[in-house]
Amino acid sequence: MNYVLPGSPGEVDFAALVSILDSLPEPRILMDTEYRIVTANKAYHEAFGCTDSIAGRLCYEVSHHFDRPCDQAGESCPLAQARRSGTPQRVLHLHHTPRGEEHVQVETSPIRDRAGRIRYFVETINVIRHASSRAASQGLVGRSATFRRMLDRLVRAAPSEASVLLLGETGTGKELAARVVHEASNRSTGPFVAVDCSGLTETLFESELFGHEKGSFTGAAQRKIGLVEAARGGTLFLDEIGDVPPAMQMKLLRLLETNTFRRVGGIETLSADFRLVAATHRDLKAMVGAGTFRRDLYYRINTFPVHMPSLAERCDDIPLLAESLLERVAGQHARRFSPAALAWLAGRRYEGNIRELRNLVERATLMTDGEVIEPSHFDDDETAVAATATDAFVVGDI
Repeated sequence: MNYVLPGSPGEVDFAALVSILDSLPEPRILMDTEYRIVTANKAYHEAFGCTDSIAGRLCYEVSHHFDRPCDQAGESCPLAQARRSGTPQRVLHLHHTPRGEEHVQVETSPIRDRAGRIRYFVETINVIRHASSRAASQGLVGRSATFRRMLDRLVRAAPSEASVLLLGETGTGKELAARVVHEASNRSTGPFVAVDCSGLTETLFESELFGHEKGSFTGAAQRKIGLVEAARGGTLFLDEIGDVPPAMQMKLLRLLETNTFRRVGGIETLSADFRLVAATHRDLKAMVGAGTFRRDLYYRINTFPVHMPSLAERCDDIPLLAESLLERVAGQHARRFSPAALAWLAGRRYEGNIRELRNLVERATLMTDGEVIEPSHFDDDETAVAATATDAFVVGDI
């Protein structure tokens, strides 16, 4: 968005500018050309819980605790980019807030006076929901450069209606990523409906997706709406789309091409209204080459591919993920990792990615009687030894 200052050429109606900013619902700050914050609107103070005024402070001091502009400290700086290009710039940043560090999407736009000179920059800041840079009880967790690149692609795709295809190994958090897309989209107030395509037979897949009419097959005692109808106005997440039965791929393609479908046993053509996010751990290109996945369907769902990094690609996030998983599985029982335990986890390979890491963490909570988890508490698959009968207690010996 491009802004022009209110007032005559060479003059600024500053009060009118502040009033305009305060009327906007998104958190925004106004900065001069030297990175100094001039004012922040009401939505900014409400969103980030700021009790003190940030006016007069440098933006990079407030948001990053840096002593120099972001681009001089190894980060992308949207203000510097907007100043050079004269156009709005958008980046994903880790911002310091009173709640701690948070993933935020930042869009910085130049504000010109009526003579065309850039006088200020307005920065719009939106917190990414379902993603955290700290240990969290839910959502995606990470702060590594690899994680942030993935998150940036998710957030960039979200406002559009384009189909998103999540690609990566099992256990990399594809459903959580799909929820990030949903929550950052214009359909966030609608339903998020997940469909696990693996293990569904052709008949069951069609019935689950499209629904069925009463009496359409044995056991269909009443009409049932399908998940396509349930997703109306929201997001339909097709997990493991590479497992869709070949005979159903054509019907799925027709649904996506025409936005229409019929219930099993029905004759009425119904309209569909959803945004598609699909995911798979399979190599769909290879499947297309082998003739097991339709080429036209592949190109229909592959509008915006996003690679989901494995733990091997984001090793720096393993301690943070472990602490988050511990928070989720420990419940009411206070537990923490020793530095040695975190180092042990960080140095291990994970073929099952986050699922495998969760299993190790959950086992460790069962193996420790105290509050601190040590390396010896990890019942690793590779080293676990089953107890023998001679290890059991004999009641008479107690």
